[in-house]
This record gives sequence, C-alpha cells and structure tokens, in this order.
Amino acid sequence: MKIEELYAICESQQPNVRMRVEEKSNPGDAYRIQIMLCTGTGCSSSRSWNILEKFKELVKARGIENEVLFVPTGCFGLCENGPIVIVYPEGAFYSHVKEEDVERIVDEHLIGGNIVTDLLYKESVSESGTILPLDEVPFYEKQKRVALRNCGKIDPENINDYIAMDGYKALAKCLSELSRDDVIDIMLKSGLRGRGGAGFPTGLKWKFAKGPVNPVKYVCCNADEGDPGAFMDRSVLEGDPHSVLEAMAIAGYCIGAQQGYIYVRAEYPVAVKRLGIAINQARELGLLGKNIFGTDFSFDIDLRLGSGAFVCGEETALMASIEGKRGEPRPRPPFPANEGLFRKPTILNNVETYANVAQIILNGPEWFASMGTEKSKGTKVFALGGKICNTGLVEVPMGTTLREVVYDIGGGCPNGKKFKAAQTGGPSGGCISAQNLDVPIDYDNLVAIGSMMGSGGMIVMDEDNCMVNIAKFFLEFTVDESCGKCPPCRVGTRRMLEMLTDITEGRGKPGDIEKLETLAKNIKATALCGLGQTAPNPVLSTIRYFRDEYEAHINEKRCPAGVCKALLSFHIDPDKCKGCTMCARNCPAGAITGTVKNPHVIDNDKCVKCGTCMDNCKFGAIYKK
Repeated sequence: MKIEELYAICESQQPNVRMRVEEKSNPGDAYRIQIMLCTGTGCSSSRSWNILEKFKELVKARGIENEVLFVPTGCFGLCENGPIVIVYPEGAFYSHVKEEDVERIVDEHLIGGNIVTDLLYKESVSESGTILPLDEVPFYEKQKRVALRNCGKIDPENINDYIAMDGYKALAKCLSELSRDDVIDIMLKSGLRGRGGAGFPTGLKWKFAKGPVNPVKYVCCNADEGDPGAFMDRSVLEGDPHSVLEAMAIAGYCIGAQQGYIYVRAEYPVAVKRLGIAINQARELGLLGKNIFGTDFSFDIDLRLGSGAFVCGEETALMASIEGKRGEPRPRPPFPANEGLFRKPTILNNVETYANVAQIILNGPEWFASMGTEKSKGTKVFALGGKICNTGLVEVPMGTTLREVVYDIGGGCPNGKKFKAAQTGGPSGGCISAQNLDVPIDYDNLVAIGSMMGSGGMIVMDEDNCMVNIAKFFLEFTVDESCGKCPPCRVGTRRMLEMLTDITEGRGKPGDIEKLETLAKNIKATALCGLGQTAPNPVLSTIRYFRDEYEAHINEKRCPAGVCKALLSFHIDPDKCKGCTMCARNCPAGAITGTVKNPHVIDNDKCVKCGTCMDNCKFGAIYKK
C-alpha cells in the first residue's frame, strides 16, 4: 500500500463514521441510521450478540435493512449499564437492553421516529427532556478519552473503520517525514510515561533500545493484565486493536526492529480473536510485513498467549515466557534495552502506553503534554470497580482527584454508604483513604501517600469493608502468584499472610503490627523483582491509614466492620424483636430460641455466623458486633 492509498481509504470511509463521531447526520451519509452495540466481554456476557441478531432479524423483516448500519463495537465504558445500544443520529443511549426490548426500539424509534424514553439511560437525558451529547453525560463529562478514543466508536474487526479515524496516518508520517531520532524526540517531549505501573519515560526507553548496534531487535507488548479488577488493556484490545499494532510498528521503526510480539493472556478470548483479525487485516493491506508504504522498513507482529501467571506481568519474566521458558524474573542489569528477548535489544510497553503513541505523533507532543501534571503528562485509564455505582472504564487527565473519579464520574458508593478507601495498583498498590480524596492522582502523589498508579485498577471500598481483611485478600493473591524464585517473596509474604490470618481469626498478639511493618520493609528492600518489592504495599498502606482497625482486631478481638467471622457475634435487640420466629425457622444451626410474640435469643456457642437470621429479619432486630 502507498500512503496515497491510505488517505483514499480514509476519505472514502469517513461518511460511514461521521454520524457517530459528530453525533449528527449529514445529507451525504450512506445510512439513515447507525446502531452501535457493545460487544466487549462485559456486554457479551449479557447476550449482546443475541440482541444484535434480533435487531438484524427485525430490521430485515421491516424492509429497512438498506437504511441501517450495524456497528458491533468495543466497550463504551459505562459497564454498569450494559448491554448498551446507541442509535445515531439522535444519539439515543439505551441501557440494560434486553432481547424483548428490540422490537419496541425498531418499531417505535427506527420506523416511527419516536425515541423509547423509558429504555434510555436516565442521565443521558437533560432536565428539559432532550438527548445529551455523549460528552455531556455526567459519566463522560470529566473524562478525556485519548487511549480510549475509538472504543465504542468503531467496529474493531473492520480496519477501514480505524483508517477512517486517521488510523495508520501516524505510521505513514513517521516513515515519510520523520527520522528515528525525530520520533524519539517527540516521545520525550510528550512526557508519556509507561502506563503498566512503573511509569518509566517511554521516549527514554526507546532511546536506550535504539542505541545498541544489532541487526536483530524486538518490540514487545505486555497485554498480560493480571491485577484483580483490572480490565483496561483488555478493553482497548477488544475495542481498538489497530492502535496497538500501529504504535508497535512506530516503535519498531524507532529502534530498528523488524519483529514484534504481543503477550496476551489466554483468558481474554475476545481480545485474542480481535488481535488476530487485526493483524491479518494489516498484513493484507501491507501495513504489516515487508516494505511498509513502499519504504525499506519491514515489521511484523505475532501473538503469544500467557497462561495466567501474574509474575509474567514483570518484563523479564514475560520475555522468558515468550521464549518458552518458565516465567521467572531475572536480575537486572543487563536491562532489556541491551539484552532482552532472545538476548537481543528489546523494548516492552503495555497496551495503554501504545494506545497513546499515534495520537502524540499526529497531534504533537505539546498537545499531550498540555494535559496532566508537571511530572505526569496525559491521561490515565482506570477500571473502576468495587463499591461504586458506575462500574466501568474511566479515562481522566492526570491530576484529577479521587473525589472527582469516585463521586462525579463513579456516582459514589451504592445505598448511601460512606466511602472508606480505594485500592489502586492492585496487589502491588495501596489503599487511598478518605482523607486523601482531594489529592491529585498522578505517579508521584500516589507513591507519596503509600499507593501507586499500577496498571490502573481502582477498587472502591465503603464502610462495610474491613481493611485488615482487604490487606489479607491481596496478600493471599501475591502468595499464590509468587514464582518462588527469591526467598523474600516466597517465604516473607507467606509469613506476613500467616500473621494477617491470625489477626483476622482472633489470634493476633500485641507487637504483631510492628512485626508486619518490619517484615514488609525487609521484603521491599530485598525481593528480586518489582512484584515482590511491592507486594507488602497493601499491608503497609492499611496499617498507615487504618491502624485502629488492626488494634481493634488484636486488642479487643473485634472487627469494626463486622466482616471477620471469627470475631463476630450476632445479637437480637429485645425491644425490636416481635417474636415472628422467622429467624429461628431459618437458622441452619438451631442457635435461636424463643416463643411466638416474645423476644428471641441467639446462642453464640452454636451460631455459625452465616447471617441468615439478619437476612430474614423484617424488623431490623438482629445486629452484629
């Protein structure tokens, strides 16, 4: 393919995407209606493909198939409201769509011209009853979508949709107008830092890998997203796979590599499928392979599937796994830029990092650097989950506060519960307490308050969460996932877990907190790789901000949140109990006694602490402490 042919495809395909990008119709549009339907993992699990087939069936039966374009997309971000269907040109945002809703949308909206208002996402409608543009919907209003710019806008299995959104123009610009040093200079000026967790400057990493003179170099993509509750990279791969392929080719041009590898976990079948389709389409158009755009630059990409080992998110362990070896980290130096995959100079970035590259090339480094904070430029994608109303995918400028993410975008905690903490960085991160809600989120600020950016998982916790138990949960994960190569991680984290287990089961002793802190600091100082060095973070951060909960568990044998079963006891308030006997009849252990219309009593020696009595009490008479 020649560069002129790329621009011709872009121009010819733009009428098909104009309606959904500009959110209005034009006389020259090829279709009267476009139906965007999320087919990412979340919505697919709620049968969105069945909904799409139902739409196609009814549209054909009504004889309007030539007027309607169906676009199966990636994630729109607002996962809490899936399956999501957006109908353009009106921009009608239908949420929680079911198969039985499709006929109404077709007959009333597509044919009758009347939007089905009771099926709309309520916050997509203004007070006056008009449909809000997507960027004015509260969930999206404070977001700035750069890495996610195409997710929910294009068909990820159609390369022409990507090209219509200026896809592969950045690669064309690099090969035709920019030297390798020019591209690296752009990346350095942009301030883009690695979005996989460490935050190392991307341009500097590329500069280091360009330096060694070697005919064989490699470009790798870390798509082994293993943090509990994280789905940022998966969503980019499912919704915009070509953005990663284009960026890897640009990186290959920069450092002089001809081969790239995407290491993606096998548990991401939709992402794997769409990556395979994207690679084949790019090869067919000559955007991957020999002599790209008629130049002397050749570059190709292959997939390698990971088997779910968390440690393979560490760069040297990932490369060992690609080589067919056991996924274990190795000491550095030598660093991968000098001796990486197959002992050749290699760069490794994660999915989100690559997803920013083409936009930086096209819009300029100043554009990207204008967003964010002094040392953390651009935007960051977070997978917002846990005790939050709007579970989903969020992309905000660096420096946005946690309060804005949790309350303005996330909608706060459900059922009016009080926010307690947010865990960022997964098992390698820490908990941000309510006192830090107004701290701007960037790399340095999160480290200063005892957490870290990590890849972008953000788990929200409310007043009902026990922070000691949360620390124990993340440490259990780390212990299970440790590769076992170094004793600090293999043995040290297990000793910490044993102590946390004792504390949550009522066997904690005075001095345990201090022992945990000492052991945690030793592990951080001596573990072989970044995963082991950050494993104690959840414990240290919860001790730092919630020490009183640890002390209550140890000194009072009490769990303030009422979560740790060994420290719980259930009781009946005699003033509220009506003697309805529902609790006694449903207790599996026969621990409740009493007569009809008289207060009942719980025998805590027999109680198995299942909470069934509390679930069945209609008068709120049962409480735990």
